[in-house]
This record gives sequence, C-alpha cells and structure tokens, in this order.
Amino acid sequence: MSVTINGRTQTIEPGERLIDLVNRSGVEIPQVCYHHQLGPIQTCDTCMVEVDGRLVRACGTVAADGMTVVTESARAVAAQHEAFDRILGNHLLYCTVCDNNNGNCTVHNTTGLLKVEHQQIPYKPKPYDVDMSNSFYRYDPDQCILCGRCVEACQNLQVNETLSIRWEDEHPRVLWDGGSPIGESSCVSCGHCVSVCPCNALMEKSMLGEAGYFTSLPKKALDSMIDVVKGIEPEVGYGAILQLSEIESTMREAHTKRTKTVCTYCGVGCSFDIWTKGRHILKVEPAEGAANGVSTCVKGKFGWDYVNSADRLTTPLIREGDGFREASWDEALDLVARRFAEIKAATGPDSLAFISSSKCTNEESYLMQKLARAVIGTNNMDNCSRYCQAPATTGLWRTVGYGGDSGSISDIEQAGLVLIIGSNTAESHPVLATRVKRSHKLRGQKLIVSDLRENEMARRADVFLHSQPGTDLVWLSAVTRYILDNELADRAFIDKWVNGAAEYRKSLEAFTLEMASERCGLTVETLTKVAHMIAEAEGVCILWAMGVTQHTMGSDTSTAISNLLLATGNYMRPGTGAYPLRGHNNVQGASDHGAMPNFFPGYQKVDDPEIRAKFEKAWGVSLPPKPGLDNHLMIDAIQDGRLKAMYVFGEEMSLVDSNANYVQDALSKLDFFVIQEIFFTETCRFADVILPASPSLEKEGTFTSTERRIQRLYQAMEPLGESRPDWVIIRDIANRLGAGWKYEHPSEIYDEIAPLTPLMAGVTYERLEGYKTLQWPVAEDGSDQPLLYTKQFKFPDGKANFFPVPWTEPSDQEDAEFDLHLNNGRLLEHFHEGNMTYRTEGIREETPCTFIEVSPELAKDRGVQTGNWLQLTSRYGKVKAQALITTRVQGNELYMPMNSTDEPVNRLTSSHTDKVTHTPAYKETSVQMRVLSETGPNPLPRTNWRFGHPTPQNGVEVERKWKRADYREPGDGLVQIKIR
Repeated sequence: MSVTINGRTQTIEPGERLIDLVNRSGVEIPQVCYHHQLGPIQTCDTCMVEVDGRLVRACGTVAADGMTVVTESARAVAAQHEAFDRILGNHLLYCTVCDNNNGNCTVHNTTGLLKVEHQQIPYKPKPYDVDMSNSFYRYDPDQCILCGRCVEACQNLQVNETLSIRWEDEHPRVLWDGGSPIGESSCVSCGHCVSVCPCNALMEKSMLGEAGYFTSLPKKALDSMIDVVKGIEPEVGYGAILQLSEIESTMREAHTKRTKTVCTYCGVGCSFDIWTKGRHILKVEPAEGAANGVSTCVKGKFGWDYVNSADRLTTPLIREGDGFREASWDEALDLVARRFAEIKAATGPDSLAFISSSKCTNEESYLMQKLARAVIGTNNMDNCSRYCQAPATTGLWRTVGYGGDSGSISDIEQAGLVLIIGSNTAESHPVLATRVKRSHKLRGQKLIVSDLRENEMARRADVFLHSQPGTDLVWLSAVTRYILDNELADRAFIDKWVNGAAEYRKSLEAFTLEMASERCGLTVETLTKVAHMIAEAEGVCILWAMGVTQHTMGSDTSTAISNLLLATGNYMRPGTGAYPLRGHNNVQGASDHGAMPNFFPGYQKVDDPEIRAKFEKAWGVSLPPKPGLDNHLMIDAIQDGRLKAMYVFGEEMSLVDSNANYVQDALSKLDFFVIQEIFFTETCRFADVILPASPSLEKEGTFTSTERRIQRLYQAMEPLGESRPDWVIIRDIANRLGAGWKYEHPSEIYDEIAPLTPLMAGVTYERLEGYKTLQWPVAEDGSDQPLLYTKQFKFPDGKANFFPVPWTEPSDQEDAEFDLHLNNGRLLEHFHEGNMTYRTEGIREETPCTFIEVSPELAKDRGVQTGNWLQLTSRYGKVKAQALITTRVQGNELYMPMNSTDEPVNRLTSSHTDKVTHTPAYKETSVQMRVLSETGPNPLPRTNWRFGHPTPQNGVEVERKWKRADYREPGDGLVQIKIR
C-alpha cells in the first residue's frame, strides 16, 4: 500500500497515522499538539494538509492506499498559519528570557518552522493566577496554549485522571480535579504533564531562574525585557527575535549537561535524561525509554535531592569507642583488609559473609561475589532478593525454567486479561501500572485483583478478591482444578508442552471450589466467574509481588501461579505469561550476576564441578565447592558464634530484615562489620568501618529491570567529597588482599562477565549504548529474547513441568492475645524506609511519617479516630504510630507502610520464612492494638493526593472544543474568500 506525499510515493504500514507517515518521509509540517506516544489529540489544527483535495488533520487521519497528500499547497499552508496564529493568541512569546528556551520548545520551533514574523490575533492574558501550590512544578495559565497534551497524558497515559479542560468556560484553562489548586488535588506528581507540555506553561520549579542566562533576573526586570521585545516585534518581526533567543539557547549548552541514566527506585527500569547545571539538578526528561517512554513517577521525576543532601557520607569513618572518627581512604581500606585477613586466618573463610546491593550496578554485584569467592574463599554471599523475590524465582524455575518475567511490559499491555495478586502495583510499580490502567480503560482489557487492601488497582478491577491472609495458593489451585475438570483447559498446549499433567491433577484433589470458598472467604460463584474469565481471555498475564512471596508458602504460591498459566496455555506467545514484579531497580541484576550463596553469575551452580572449574580457570584460584549462607542464615550464624565478620553495601539490613530486634542484636555481636553507604543509616550504628559510596548519578554501569532488561547508566556528576563508586572500593579492598584486579572502567568488568555467563554471553557496552537495551538471555551474536519460551521451555526436553504444591497454614496466626492481622508494604511517594525519599522536601511534606490504616468497622469497635496514637505489639516487638481510618482495609486487618526508620514495621515481624528460600514471612504477622491517650493531627496532610477527587474522562474530549460558538476549522473562511 502506498500514498503520494508532495508527488513522492511512500509505502504505508497498516493503520499508520498520516502524520507518522509524513514525519517518516522527512517532510516537515507543524504539529503542536501531536505527540506520538499520546496519539492524535486534534486540538491545535496546525497539522492541516490536503488529502485528495480536502483539508484534514494529519494526526487524526489514517493513511489509506492511493491517497494523494499535499502539505505545501496554498490552502494547507494558510490553514496551518491560521491555526498557529490562534495558538500565539494564548501564549506570550518571550523566548530569550524563558527557562524553556532550550532548543526543544515546540511553540518556539513552530514559530521558526512557519517563518512567522507577525501574529494576527493579539495575545490576550487569561484572568487566572499562576498556580505554584505543587511542590515540584508550576502551571502558568497565561502561557498555556490549550493543546491538551497534559490532559491526554494524565487521563489516558498515566490514567490518574486529574487534569481536564472545561471547554465550555469563557476562558478555558487546564483544571486539576475540576478546579482545585494543584497542591490540594489528586495529582500524584508523576510529571507526565510537565514532560509533554510543548511550551513553558507547565515547568519544573527546579528549572525556574536556573536554566537561562537572564532567567534569574528579578521579575520586574524580566517584565521590562519582555515589554521591550513585544514593543519591537511589529517592526523587526519574530525572525530577528528568534535569532537572538537561539543564540541564548546555544549558549546554555555550555552550562547544561544532559546525561542518560536509569531510575534507581523500583524495578520497572525507567530511563531518561537528567539535566544538570554543575551539581544542581535542573530536571528529569523522559522521552524514549524502552520501559517508560515519557512516563515517570514522583520518585523518578522529582526524587533526586538525596544526591546533594547535606548528610551524604563523604569521608571514611572508623569506630572509636561509642562514636566514629574521620579517616583517610588508605587507613580505612588497610584496616578492612587487615581485619578480613586476620579473621579468615583465625576462624576460616566461612566466618566472613558478604551482602550486595539491589540498588547498585550489575558490575558491582559481580565484583562483590568475586571478592567473597575468589579472594576470601567463601560462598556466604547474598542480596535482598532473599527478602522479596526469591520465592517467585523458585516457582518459575520449577515450572518453566527461567527465573524472570516471561515477557515485557508491552506483553502486559496487550493481554486480554491481567491478574494481579499481592501487589499494590499503582504505588509500588507505578509506571508499569499505567500500562495496565490504560489498556483497561481504552482497550477493554479485563482486570482481576487479589489483595488484602482495596488499593487503586483493586478499585479499578472487574473482580476484586479479598481473600483471607495467606490463602492465595488455595483459590489458585481450586480455580486451576475447576478449569481442568470442566474442559476449560488448553489441552492441546498441555499435551504438547507440559509434563506431569496426571500427577498434578491428582494433587489438586482436595482443592474444590467449596473448600477454597471456606478457607479463603470467597464465594463459589466468584471463583467460578474468575475461572471462566481466565479460561476465556485472549492472553493472560499474572503479576505478583511481595503479597505472595513474603509468606511461608511463597515459593509454593508462586508455583501455583505458573501451574495455572500452563493449564490455560498462557505461555509461549505475546500477551501471556508470568510477571513477578521486582521491587528494587537492580534486584534482578544482583541475582543474575552471582550475588547468591549457591550460584555463580547466570545461575550457574557453585557445586557443579564443571562450572566451578570454568570460574577457577578464569579467576586463577581454587573456589569453595559448597553453597554458602543466605542473608537470613547469616543472622543465625552470628548468634551461634560461627560468623565473625560481615561486609554489606547499599542495604539497610537492620531495618529491612524481618524481626528487626533480633537482627540488630546479632549485628551488635559481630567482631568486625563493614558498611558501604551514601548515608549514615540505622545499620551504620553497628559498623566498625563506614565507607562513603556514590549513588547512580555519580558512576557508570548497568542495571537489569524486572523485564530482564539490561540498560546502561552514565555518570552525570563527580562523586561528592571523597565518596567513591562501589566498584572502585570493592576493587581496592580486593587488591589490598592480593587480588591484583586491574579494572579501570565498569565496561572492563562486563567484558569479563559475558564470556563466563551464557545468560549474558552477547552483552557489551557497545550494544547497550545510549538507550539501546538487551533482555536476557543474550546470545553471543547480541540477539536477545524480549519474550521467553517462543520455541521451547528451559528444560532438557524443551517442555514445562506441572509442579504439585500442598497448602500449609500461615505462621504467626491470630489468637486471643494477638487478635489482629498486620499487613505492610510500600507507598507511592516513598521508597521502603525512606532513606532517599525523605531527603526530597516535597515528598516529606506530602507524607511526613508512617501511619497505621484501620478499617471503619474496627475503628468503631475499638474507639479509634484518625490521629490517635496506637501501639502495636507482636510476639517480637512493638511500634507506635498514628491511626488513619480508611476503607482501604477491612475488618480486623491493619496496614502499616514501611516508610519509617524511627518506628520500623519490621520490629513486629517474625523470623518465620518460606521453607524453600528462607524469604521472611513479613506478611504473616499478628498483633494486639492499644489506643494511647495521645492524639495528633491526621498523619497525612490535606495536601496529600489521597484526599483528591479525580475527574475521569476520555482524554481531552476535543469534540467539546469544536462545539464552541467561537470555533471554526482553519481554512474554511480562506477557501470561501478565494472562491468568491
């Protein structure tokens, strides 16, 4: 199929928008409101072209075979100019003194493209004030051109549904919650609106007065300069004025650095450019990230103040008595190496242990495990995947062979049905959640959510399952049995691709719908409906997280999830599969690169003689043959006196490990404890040596996201003070112990990893340059696998395996004394305990402290009001926090977020674990609640987005604009004049 554009033939793709075809052909036309990630908005009318003699909007027209397109006819050009002139009537051009004059302002560039010298419609201010009420960005109605990009992004990309335009108003503007100040609305500060704004109407506050050479001048002076520009415009025209602004824009390049990086918060793997001016972070600009496009969340867009925090560690510290003193790097590293060597000589290499960071790079985790194995001689090596995702990995190893997501976020988007279990996806993985919300809203994707709380995804779901705590395995198994017994299973898929069907069906004998109904508190009718929805959907993706994995049966429930997918044939094709959502930015990568007690990089077993011989030859040492201690067993080994020394980097172990009081007691008993951190954390209180490390913006390397997506990050600024990248510190310790490592750049580390690791055999820094990514497994030729299992499963016979799992009762159950169930998890705006996010003032102001969610019925029964101070006591400890009465929780179930170092929820959790992986059973906690006499204000300020009232609609609803009495389509009047 083809069309002609200005006389040249162009081949078209089925369903391709005309504007995309025109752009692809190299022809330039104005397009102010169009954004390829948002789709046609059709508010600006600047992309008018002639198609077969008719004027049409190129963005709203689908290319069709045989079309004749003219972009430069007199009618088309006149319509484009008329449309843009209307835009200039809404926007005051003062580019040279505008913070957005950075070469990427759509309004500025369109003025130049159309060679506009004078505007016919005079600029008219709007009768509204600038809204500065949000902590991170401001809205200037006088600069707003009403293109609706921000509304489209909020309504149909982010799907927070906060922004709208009331086209019927005399003076339309962008509205938050129908007219609230931004700071009192449902805005979650995701930044989508700011990122897509084509001018300076929406702008990051961090840019104001910082970006330009003149923009820091006082407002009175700026206003005078703007008046001068507007005064000379009638005589000199915009051309000369734009030349001046372009010179100033070019000058900015000398002090503005744009660096591609990867977000350091959750596991979605958002990538973007970060703009810096020295150490000042101007803004985060997402554009073409493989996982996120223009999307971010509040943390990724605005949560970077911790990098320049005044309490960053910048000098090594050595314990002296009850405190610490500053030391030189040589003194600190010499002490670490000497004590490691002494302890190894006295009590053996297995008396030392090492914990890598899920926040740091793949290369740094690789060096940490190499230090443990090749230099010290122990497999006592782990990372925080033990706290969250190890059970999910086990469930997938058992059934399909790879311990990672089956596909990509794009597969989740195109699924016919998404089932979310034990994941508050909208707050824990917000950018990924937007893709589900978008498909659910616009494509009719079905959504089932199983959770203890009615979180955002549960409120949006077609079916919300509030199952009894710890019983997901039961209803999953019962639904799978029902599907197998009622001819709803994909028998052809099972017969061809899955082993063990008969044995598996036999194992389900006890899991009737009636039994599941009784155990789970769900009706048989609901379970039957869920079974039919799953069986009849065109592609099912199951997403799960810590609400599944942090149970004593976490591995078995994860296995049951994969069993259900196999029974319904939901592997091996797009829009299907298993998606355990990794919590940290590099928890997947830390495990992939060997930071585990039983695996070398790429999940190669340490007790396999051939594998071990390969690494021994490469590293030139003998390696220990037995798996080591995981981070849970390490604590017991300290208490038993077997473990004497520990080296931890980038991990707040004393707060994030379960049964925190027991863990902290163990850490205090170590003979020697080394911490490598960017802040003086709670865990640092137990250290003997503290080494100041550098966060991601101060180093290079790679991260691996939840999609198995490997991405490069680049250094945006120099390390603060005397801090150093983690890989440099680990290298220098190893060399003081005689290793002789010669790495000078992280790329050299990966050059060593790839040949040793079949999973990453073809990974090179060249293949990851810029925004290029690879999803493992990566073959030597660089080909990767965004979708797994397209040809076979990862077992010798190429088939998957049904894996029977029993149900066991949860640990730490309620009784007469501890009569309430306590759940815990993340918040959108904070990351875990908040070591990084509390250092961003706007986040701290919006959510300053932790709290305890209490259901209205429990609050009424116990006499609790919002703001009351509560004391929760478990069998292991106690905490104190304020109550927040909310319908998000039900009955005798409480919820407490993790965002506190003063009253950490893990003082309450037990030492019970998943029996296979030793992942703590954080979600199995029983408590008693005491209402204290103290009462304070609501722990959530009224400015918190949870008090807002979204205004859902279908995008910008441009048809309402077209109905205005003062609207007419550009070109119509001009055509009539020519005809007369």
